[in-house]
Amino acid sequence: MVFPGQGSQKVGMQADLAEHYPVVKETYAEASSILGYDLWALVQVGPAEKLGETEVTQPAMLTAGVATYRVWRAAGGAEPERLAGHSLGEYSALVAAEAISFADALTVVIRRSQLMQNAVPSGVGGMAAVIGLDDESVIKACDEASLIGIAEPVNFNSPGQVVIAGHIDALDRAIKLLEAAGARRALRLPVSVPSHSSLMIGAGEALKEALSAAEFRVPRLSVIAATDGIAYKAPDDIRERLARQVYGPVQWVRTVHAMIANGTTSIIECGPGKVLAGLCRRIDKNIPTLFIDSIASLNKALQS
Repeated sequence: MVFPGQGSQKVGMQADLAEHYPVVKETYAEASSILGYDLWALVQVGPAEKLGETEVTQPAMLTAGVATYRVWRAAGGAEPERLAGHSLGEYSALVAAEAISFADALTVVIRRSQLMQNAVPSGVGGMAAVIGLDDESVIKACDEASLIGIAEPVNFNSPGQVVIAGHIDALDRAIKLLEAAGARRALRLPVSVPSHSSLMIGAGEALKEALSAAEFRVPRLSVIAATDGIAYKAPDDIRERLARQVYGPVQWVRTVHAMIANGTTSIIECGPGKVLAGLCRRIDKNIPTLFIDSIASLNKALQS
């Protein structure tokens, strides 16, 4: 099972599941008691701009991932052999693996979102998606653009799909170089936080305090870290890699290959949307991939 991160949120998500499974609203109520506001109401009503703010999106997506996993298990879904998450989604995976409680994970994620939001002044940093170019060409363009600022590949999502992040001027320079190199598309994303770039090193280091205060355990189920494709082990290992994750690139291609190499024969995306399901299919079209974001898709996954 794989858990999506920031970017898969949308107003009205999980309403269908909540109608049939009380555990959805129970999970959101648990989150709301810690957040101090009604998360379910915000997710259902919006506005979308508010839900899209990093400090709201991160707790919301953690909650959505955990709620979906609880629905899966309540519906009689099998316990997964292996778990992974894309960026923030790793926290949902670690909760599912019982490596950390939902309450502790939420507390860490609230702090994570605050640190990431405040790490770079608004208008200074950003991210851009690059479609249709090999990794080496993207890395080369970023290296050239870095003469005027930071521009780095930060999400290796699938073959031919990479996200870059850094200073806006350097990103704009990189986009021109990428287009000249033959990229099918290279465009800025509507985000102000240059996630997973070296501009976030301060945020990652500052997150260590919140990670140290949280109680971690050895995961009961295997959780593959998306920074390197290697399973999390001891509590201190989890803390260290979650801190580095803030400013290190997401190696999603490597992560999916690692899951398959370790015996994974099918993948289910556990959370709103189907972004990861699509990426996994592009990484290896021979692995059956499903998603759970509605009653219909839940039933299809259960039947499989």
